[in-house]
Amino acid sequence: MIFFFTFLAFYICTLIGNLLILSAVLADPRLHTPMYFFLFNLSVLDIGISSVSTPKLLAILWGQNRVISLGGCMSQVFFGHFLGSTECLLYTVMAYDRYVAICHPLRYLLIMNQKVCTLLAASTWIASSFHATILTSLTFTLPYCASNVVDYFFCDIFPIVKLACADTHVIETVTFTNIGLVPMTCFLLILVSYMRIVLAVLKKNSAKGWLRAASTCASHLVVVTLFFGPCALVYALPQLNQVLVPAVQIFANMVTPMLNPMIYTLRNKEVKAALRKLRGSLMLAC
Repeated sequence: MIFFFTFLAFYICTLIGNLLILSAVLADPRLHTPMYFFLFNLSVLDIGISSVSTPKLLAILWGQNRVISLGGCMSQVFFGHFLGSTECLLYTVMAYDRYVAICHPLRYLLIMNQKVCTLLAASTWIASSFHATILTSLTFTLPYCASNVVDYFFCDIFPIVKLACADTHVIETVTFTNIGLVPMTCFLLILVSYMRIVLAVLKKNSAKGWLRAASTCASHLVVVTLFFGPCALVYALPQLNQVLVPAVQIFANMVTPMLNPMIYTLRNKEVKAALRKLRGSLMLAC
């Protein structure tokens, strides 16, 4: 019951926080900019990621019913990797957006116009759908004739392929390559973006430039750390003990999506102003 109410509180906070961000961006014309367009996509992803495994986990904790259908298991694998990969790519796009905003401020709206932003966002979703489809197809075309007990709190590729009664070398190699290559490439691109930002600010050598760069990038840096930290621990260090891995995965699936809207809201005056305006509108409507 303690775990049930704790995870339920995380899930409710995640839904409320991200729905508020979505409502604020939609309701306030001042937030119809590239940065908040990507933040809108991030909130959609956070709701989706927290919803992949949390509802089923809550049902298990409440009713002690540990059975999941084959379709439900396939859905968890697909949407877990689809949404996770999309978020990884989106963080990279957001880093590029911050680079353009700081290093090319006069050309920012010209470079990051509506067509470009839509194309970048759509590309992250489409590329990730292919990524997840390949991994899910390879996982569930294996023959399964051993135990039907998945030794994990949700369906993920590595716990599932342990149950296969065939050679799993191909799927494990492809999975390690894809899961390792995509985040590593994204992380390096984000690192390059911020190195360019630091170099640009150093050239200007002004306290105002440092303050602007910090206020623009701080929130993104925090959420990137929260995202790539658990990824590195779970997938780059598979030898971690069985107690630590689920804890890290739970943090990534439940805690990080809850913290993201708080990080952006608490540090962003425009979002807070939009939320106050939204609250005022709702109070008038009531």
